[in-house]
Amino acid sequence: MKNFLFLGIVLILFSACSSKKSLISKTFDKQLSSTFYQNQFTGVLIIDATTKDTLYNLNSHKYFIPASNTKIFTLFAALKTLPAEIPSLKYIDRNDSIYFEGTGDPSFLHPYLKDSTALKFLQQHDNLVYSSGNFEDKKYGPGWAWDDYQWYYSPEKSNLPIHGNVVMTYRNEALQVSPTYFKDSVIQLTNKNNRNEFSNTFYYPTQSRDTLETPFITSNFTTKSILENLLNKKIGMNVAMPSGKKRTLYGISSDSLYVRMMHESDNFIAEQLLLLAGSELKDTLNSELIRTHILKNELKDLKQTPRWVDGSGLSRYNLFTPQNMVSVLDKLHNQIPKERLFAIFPTGGVSGTLKNRFAGDGQPYIYAKSGSLSNNYCLSGYLLTTSGKTLIFSFMNNHYRKSTREERSRMEQMLKTLRDTY
Repeated sequence: MKNFLFLGIVLILFSACSSKKSLISKTFDKQLSSTFYQNQFTGVLIIDATTKDTLYNLNSHKYFIPASNTKIFTLFAALKTLPAEIPSLKYIDRNDSIYFEGTGDPSFLHPYLKDSTALKFLQQHDNLVYSSGNFEDKKYGPGWAWDDYQWYYSPEKSNLPIHGNVVMTYRNEALQVSPTYFKDSVIQLTNKNNRNEFSNTFYYPTQSRDTLETPFITSNFTTKSILENLLNKKIGMNVAMPSGKKRTLYGISSDSLYVRMMHESDNFIAEQLLLLAGSELKDTLNSELIRTHILKNELKDLKQTPRWVDGSGLSRYNLFTPQNMVSVLDKLHNQIPKERLFAIFPTGGVSGTLKNRFAGDGQPYIYAKSGSLSNNYCLSGYLLTTSGKTLIFSFMNNHYRKSTREERSRMEQMLKTLRDTY
């Protein structure tokens, strides 16, 4: 009798689950087969985080341009590689001199993170020698738009970034420029560009009260000069560090960088995190090194091999499938405590790039990373249902000509159905 009762309960639960999945499929099929989606490319994969059951699948094995969903892979690489505190500098004390090199740490006097660990350390020593030869990457990622050089979201990569590799210009009675090294390089003049394309000459409109964040052209000489200006002392320069064991100066907590990258979709931090991870792996600042390592080792079980070319997703050369995204999100969900993981991701209706989108009815239900380039919008992450289940999803839209607002609105309708049904 007990066995029959147990079997009956199992059959009822199975029937209820099948009914819910069927309703979800019908709802999604109806929406995604509408004329709105006719001339675009859409892929969706949704799984139950606990049972791994697939609730919906459309084109999940096909490649899409992920935009900033790429940062999910960057987050995974950083979490697998970096310690709890970010390596800020590496140095050797030799013959009464401190030889130091950058690790790629983007937080050094960053305008929003404002970490001064490295600065305080360098202030304590008089004979400083900057070694610049460990950067084996390029300033820009493959396929980045050449005309983005002047916009805040596209700073150059470097081995020892300072102030986020941007010049902050604003007016507070008098003109304010940070880093102050560039004060004489700012011309108060209305110009169609914020900066000269080939030199560190910046333009700020005479009557403006806006704050401009403009990337500067990096070089080893520029880094050395900014440091000398900050420290008010001369710094020597060398290509290579002396032989011997390097010591590491640790700075800001790693999670603070992850939160900034994911919540604000900070491209610069994403790129520098890959350089940092490469430095941990092989003492060399090279983002390709860490991408290759992660794909060949930690993610060798992916069903489709992504084309992963940068850390931020600025490049349209990146190609990932919804299955790729869900697989990595699943690994993160299994390996990172939920409270910490969900704090790193933007929360719908609450924080980051989702603060004004995907709001719950008094209770957040979306923890996800959005990604947008012109004609592309993707959203991948975690969804909490009203029944208490956790779902992992990736929703990727490419090549649409409609408005992104409408794309998001239709997606939100489907995600709310998912929340309330399963």
